[in-house]
Amino acid sequence: MIGTLKKMQTPFNFLSRIWCSSQAGSSFLFIQPMCAMISHFWSLPSNIFPDPIGDFGNENLELVQDVAALNFPKAVILGNHDSWSTQQFSSKKKDRVQLQLECLGQEHVGYKRLDFPLLKLSIVGGRPFSCGGQQIFRKRLLSARYGIQDMEGSAKRIYEAALGTPEDHLVIPLAHNGPTGLGSELNDICGKDWVFGGGDHGDPDLAQAISHLKETTNVSIPLVVFGHMHKELAHGNGLRKMIVVGTDNIIYLNGAIVPRVKRSTNETSLQASNSDGTYRAFTLVEILNGQVNKISESWVSVVGNETTLEEEHILFKSNGQSSR
Repeated sequence: MIGTLKKMQTPFNFLSRIWCSSQAGSSFLFIQPMCAMISHFWSLPSNIFPDPIGDFGNENLELVQDVAALNFPKAVILGNHDSWSTQQFSSKKKDRVQLQLECLGQEHVGYKRLDFPLLKLSIVGGRPFSCGGQQIFRKRLLSARYGIQDMEGSAKRIYEAALGTPEDHLVIPLAHNGPTGLGSELNDICGKDWVFGGGDHGDPDLAQAISHLKETTNVSIPLVVFGHMHKELAHGNGLRKMIVVGTDNIIYLNGAIVPRVKRSTNETSLQASNSDGTYRAFTLVEILNGQVNKISESWVSVVGNETTLEEEHILFKSNGQSSR
């Protein structure tokens, strides 16, 4: 989620905060002005976030409608769970994938760019409905709506979406799954944790598009945001690496903390005995003067109208070192 902005006195000096929410379903970015109370953001209705079991849900139109109705500038890309049952668009009536895309409108950034002039920031969307790996998931949907037939065509569409970005803008690619090339161990940021020996489960088209942009344009890409690959590994094998700093200093960030909402049973932390109390996870990125300054995983307690920042785990600081 793209969050708070504080404008400084010089044209290119500003602080922006980015909240990332990426699960097995969709990936979201939200923007909230600094003048607004951060607690309003922490305490968004709980139905905006997944149930304690983890995922957003399969073709959960009602949740997407709730997200679309939020009064924040935002960017969204639908993932594999958002097209879980729909393999091709219906010619007789609007299916749930069509209805999700309609209610999101221009804020769905699949294969396109969404500019935020005040932030001097552009979000470039990857391939919608991605399930990761070498095969295109929901090819008939992608062909009908975007004319995509293969990975090369998909990479070309992502690349072309970034062309024409204003010269003074940063570009942040937003995808449901991350790119290939970030490791093949089961605990790597896009590593297969459900099969013996692991493997790279990244999206090759996203990797190709980013590489092509670096080679042929002056587009500045400080950060790539995605989800899909859960932090907690399958079969109790520990935790996934959620951040990678590339040799070119691009930061690759996985926001798929699952579950994102936990019911509280700790009266001390929540300062009250309340069965409705929850802990909610946010991945927060601070960008200062065009550079990623800090990335943290934050856990907030919400009890009634009260919100408290309970934990903050630093994933990255501006010295270029990642802590996870």
